[in-house]
Amino acid sequence: METPSRPVPALQQTYAAAVPELSVPWRAEAPPRPQLAWLNDDLARELGYEPAFLRSDEGIALLTGQFEEPATTAQAYAGHQFGSANPQLGDGRAVLLGDLVDTAGVRRDLHLKGAGRTPFARGGDGKAPLGPMLREAVVGEWMHALQVPSTRALAVLTTGEQIAPRQGVTPEPGALLVRVAASHLRVGTFQYAAWHLDAPVQRALLAYTTDRHHPEAATPLELLEAVARGQAELVAQWMLIGFIHGVMNTDNMALSGEGIDYGPCAVLDEHRRGAVFSSIDRGGRYAYGNQPGIAQWNLSRFAETLLPLMDEEDPNRAVERATGVLEHFEGWYLEAYGRGLAQKLGIPLEVGDTERLAAVLELGGELFGMLEEQRVDHTGFFRALEEGEAAMLPAGSEAFAGWSERWEVLRGPGAPAGVNPLYVPRNAHLDAALRAAHLGDLDPVHELLEAVRAPFTRREGLEHLEGAGDAGEGFLTFCGT
Repeated sequence: METPSRPVPALQQTYAAAVPELSVPWRAEAPPRPQLAWLNDDLARELGYEPAFLRSDEGIALLTGQFEEPATTAQAYAGHQFGSANPQLGDGRAVLLGDLVDTAGVRRDLHLKGAGRTPFARGGDGKAPLGPMLREAVVGEWMHALQVPSTRALAVLTTGEQIAPRQGVTPEPGALLVRVAASHLRVGTFQYAAWHLDAPVQRALLAYTTDRHHPEAATPLELLEAVARGQAELVAQWMLIGFIHGVMNTDNMALSGEGIDYGPCAVLDEHRRGAVFSSIDRGGRYAYGNQPGIAQWNLSRFAETLLPLMDEEDPNRAVERATGVLEHFEGWYLEAYGRGLAQKLGIPLEVGDTERLAAVLELGGELFGMLEEQRVDHTGFFRALEEGEAAMLPAGSEAFAGWSERWEVLRGPGAPAGVNPLYVPRNAHLDAALRAAHLGDLDPVHELLEAVRAPFTRREGLEHLEGAGDAGEGFLTFCGT
């Protein structure tokens, strides 16, 4: 085995040490024949790991949770799932390998998904199929390349076993995802503490969360504002890139402001506010156009957990203060959305220029109405603007001609540059790549990863990934649980 040229970063369990009531020591099941399907060399180096070490037997043992110290843990949390409260969820098929300080001095979690049944498994087998684990890797790398805050995959490994099918009747190849996150603290973590644990534990959780993610927040109210501002920025970016998370339950809202848990997610082809691709979102709760409102709803649930910590003597005053913060969410979201839209359209926008921001938002509202009416591709339209291709809407569209004139006036001599991706994890292409991986061919996934990790630059040989492909009218995504 090759000896690493620098010390292996030391893992810790700072969360379990600070708030032991919210974790249980638990060890991942040993996979029978683990093999790397993909290793994120760049991320490994960010964390302080030599890629060669992670490919060694000792590195594979680390990535699969087969080490003694520190003891790995499964985290407890609760949450609202599709609007209904579930008092106990937790890491049913995952363990926290630990946290470490990366080469930039930032503390980050290493989390192992598909690690087998834990005390929170709720009857499941704790396994994960290869396809959904690779989806998390592809989507996380795409988000990172677009500078959208996101968890990322350090590695995806096959386990050498066939597991019970999550869809259909054919057994699926088992897999493990090693995920890197700012942390795995969620709205659902605070809900579990509020519903099950006493005030000292809630205060310990508050202190740990504040210290780790929002040290500028001196009070619970300021923490609520910091989390709300972060979510406004995140969801605005999702909307601009045409991303549909698919399952925005409160246990899937990270307090760090990162996107997390890319299960039945998808991207827009044709622009549609009502687009739903998740097989489990039968009522359309988490449709593309609903995401900002759902984020605010989730934040309201977070605020409820903080009320006793805000003002123990006067609950009504705590409600008033929290409501005051939540009422600002729409404004924070629209400011972030308008700023990002101006960049996508090549319109200069100074901070604090509310009049010009309003003009951008009005222009955007008209544009997206036309894109939906004319069934125009979301990603393709913005890329065409950047490349100077005018004919994205049907020839002779008077509405678009009028819109284009107003756009020209607002943008002046500028033009969008390097902000509108060419390559996105299109539903048809990602689905085809995951199906190939299921059958043992990982090349299409590696090719798609290559494309989305540098999404702005056209490359020879990747032409087939530029367009939407044919995902079919009834295309659905599955979460893999």
